Amino acid sequence: MAGDLELEKPIVELRRKISELKEFTNNTEVDLSSEIEKLENRLERLEKEIYDNLKPWDRVQIARHPERPTSMDYISRLFTDFFECHGDRYYGDDEAIVAGIAKFLGLPVTVIGHQRGKDTKENIRRNFGMPHPEGYRKALRLMKQAEKFKRPIICFIDTKGAYPGKAAEERGQSEAIARNLFEMAGIKVPIVCIVIGEGGSGGALALGVGDHIHMLENSTYSVISPEGAAAILWKDASLAKKAAETMKITAPDLKQLGVIDEIIPEPKGGAHRDVDLQAIEISEALKTSLKTLASLTEEELIDQRYQKYKQIGEYSFLNEYIGVN
Repeated sequence: MAGDLELEKPIVELRRKISELKEFTNNTEVDLSSEIEKLENRLERLEKEIYDNLKPWDRVQIARHPERPTSMDYISRLFTDFFECHGDRYYGDDEAIVAGIAKFLGLPVTVIGHQRGKDTKENIRRNFGMPHPEGYRKALRLMKQAEKFKRPIICFIDTKGAYPGKAAEERGQSEAIARNLFEMAGIKVPIVCIVIGEGGSGGALALGVGDHIHMLENSTYSVISPEGAAAILWKDASLAKKAAETMKITAPDLKQLGVIDEIIPEPKGGAHRDVDLQAIEISEALKTSLKTLASLTEEELIDQRYQKYKQIGEYSFLNEYIGVN
């Protein structure tokens, strides 16, 4: 099957064998039910062994799976009456960012997300999910609108990073990202951010300053890609697997470090295995977050957000070094 990962090959082969035996049984009078049952039990054990012991690099590969659900996949399942808005009112529209208004269980919300393509043609149109400055300015325009009409903001993060090309730099890529960071810190409505795939560098962070930050179990969130880190640290991008293990970019690591709030579980093998089930898991996380944040005043919301980011980076070894117990 196209898109299968290296770690999934034994599982794929076993599934194929089970399928062949079932088809043979249906087309003949030979009863192979006992053999099929044994293989299905073996498959269950194999899936548990592999998926319960994923390494950081395995999670990177799952986050990059070509069939992994995108922002629009979740928007269509989680929200009703979605109305997409276009343009930044300065330069143009960037299709690497989708943004609009919708209803979540009847509650008006603003939804913003990175959007990559499902095939080569769409990837080119959406610039492989790497936004230009106008994408971030469109996002900020919708955030300020949400603040005006007191709508909660929901951000889906899924990008390798902001587009690093000459045109993007000429139009103020760094300023656009910095402006989003500055403005999001003071937005007076709840902001819930969910990393659904790759969360790369400032391109991800420009939609990531929220009150609650959730990550899908097999997503990643980092300042640089493992390949980029390996090229800088060891002058060899082929050591990306080693870099992934040392960078602490997976959901369990970032939860332990206090960078994110909650891990949203995925179906065995990744979100692409069952998008509807994954949407249900995200919905539950959103309901809990929005209910919690709705009870806060504007002042409490901003103060809590400030304290959240102030505390990130206070590690035990630093406290020991300066003599704090």
